[in-house]
Amino acid sequence: MQQVRMDWSGIEVGQELEPLVKPAISKVQLLKYAGASGDFNLIHTDVETAREVGLPGTIAHGMLSMGFLGQYAGMLAGTTAFVSELKVRFAGMVFPGDVLTCRAKVTGKEGGKIVLSLAVEREPGKALTSGEATLTLR
Repeated sequence: MQQVRMDWSGIEVGQELEPLVKPAISKVQLLKYAGASGDFNLIHTDVETAREVGLPGTIAHGMLSMGFLGQYAGMLAGTTAFVSELKVRFAGMVFPGDVLTCRAKVTGKEGGKIVLSLAVEREPGKALTSGEATLTLR
């Protein structure tokens, strides 16, 4: 697993942090996520069902990309902080085969807290899921 860690000593507002690139979304991953989350909506696992409702094919669970952002924020926090808040908004669909990149930019730093703007992108600058995380120093 790729390791991303934040150097707290020199962090500045406006700083873009090292991204996290996730492996391509696989059908097996979607099946495992369905089982783990209990979301067995067939638009995530069955192409025929997805097409019957107007989708081009199966799509990943929205909460999967939110989970990637939570994982990324936790990796950035490391052992010297914790994720005290995570908010996301979904803006686009994720498909099997997509390689997603999690990005973060520091938007605030005050009183032992770091606020990050987060995004999951398939293409640079086009967020499929975006949000904000607050990291609290221990």
